Amino acid sequence: MAEIKQLQEEMAKIATQARAKLDEVTDDTPEDRAAEIEREFDAMMADHDKLQAKAERLNKVEAALRAGEQVDFDRRPSFENRSAPVVDEGAKMDYRTAFAEMIVNCGEANVSPEARNALMEHRVQTGGSNTGGGFTVPTELANFIVESMKAFGPMYDDTMFTVINDSSGNNFDIPTIDDTSVTAEPYTEGSTGTDDGGKDATFGKKTLSAYEFDTEWVRYSRALQMDSVLALESFIGNLLGKRLGRKANAELTNGSGVSAVQGIVTGSTAGHTAASATAIASDELIDLVHSVDPAYRGGRVAFMMNDQTLKAVRKLKDGNGNYLWQMGNFQNNIPQSLLGYSVVVNQDMADIATGNKTILFGDMSQYYVRKVGQPVIIPARERFAPSYGLIGYIRFDGLLADTAAVKHLIQA
Repeated sequence: MAEIKQLQEEMAKIATQARAKLDEVTDDTPEDRAAEIEREFDAMMADHDKLQAKAERLNKVEAALRAGEQVDFDRRPSFENRSAPVVDEGAKMDYRTAFAEMIVNCGEANVSPEARNALMEHRVQTGGSNTGGGFTVPTELANFIVESMKAFGPMYDDTMFTVINDSSGNNFDIPTIDDTSVTAEPYTEGSTGTDDGGKDATFGKKTLSAYEFDTEWVRYSRALQMDSVLALESFIGNLLGKRLGRKANAELTNGSGVSAVQGIVTGSTAGHTAASATAIASDELIDLVHSVDPAYRGGRVAFMMNDQTLKAVRKLKDGNGNYLWQMGNFQNNIPQSLLGYSVVVNQDMADIATGNKTILFGDMSQYYVRKVGQPVIIPARERFAPSYGLIGYIRFDGLLADTAAVKHLIQA
């Protein structure tokens, strides 16, 4: 915690200095000096973002450690012969214990009244129904599932992209505007200015929906459930997290966007076409960078590619024989970089081959990921008897709000 506090103090100091730096720009500041100040400001905020990312990672570690401390593996609840766990008289059963009892005893109908009350209090309702629904995942397990999804691919992470956490699945509109081609006009002293509507701002919108996905059914024997409830939860979290993560990363990368999630590759626009179908040249990476307007080359800017493409890119050198790719330092929170920009490895990006979009570059914060609610685990009672079935379920959507912000390199 002391390290997190120190990081927060450093972030506040940088923010104060950056604000003071920005205040140096006035109407009388020469253009060259103003540009220099903006570069210094951007560098300060880049340092601020690195510290923030490190603090967020430390917070996640602290949360995971706290969650682990709450689990006493020597006092696992026992539900042999459909008996309820021992509960202190007058004490209220926690949801985690009630959830475990429901799994072992093949459904809500066979649990104790205390467990049933705990389940009902945490019931996740389906749209338009007051009685249907599954069961929310216990907090520790829900966090484990989400972390597994983030570890599987970068697209579900909130450190690079703009994430909207929502409890409702109603359409979510994002206002858009492209005013880049509109300029000011010369002013004639004493005139009232032209008012013909020709310079009115034209707004549009993009809409995030809430597409549904499930993990398919996972079956376990009743004996396994009864003998190892807590271990089973970790196993379920890991398994379902990987399944959900695999699907989420694929959709958020390459989703068609036609009545479906729009992947970041699908939403990106053409930046540069490589001369070769099987290789990438150094100059082509520079061409890709400069295909993105300088206005989008600050903030959460990065390259994105899969590991095999990165392998090829790492071998590229400049005219002096220096590698374009620079190794980072994880311990010092220095990311790997390419031409001075971060590199995000995404295994759902295409390999180097004819017509494939192999590399993305731009402001990744312009890609919006909408997460609707927490993951849900739904149990099946009779369907797999005497075994038991569980299925994981999730809702999310994604789209690139500003297509000019992220561009792709496509092979010939």
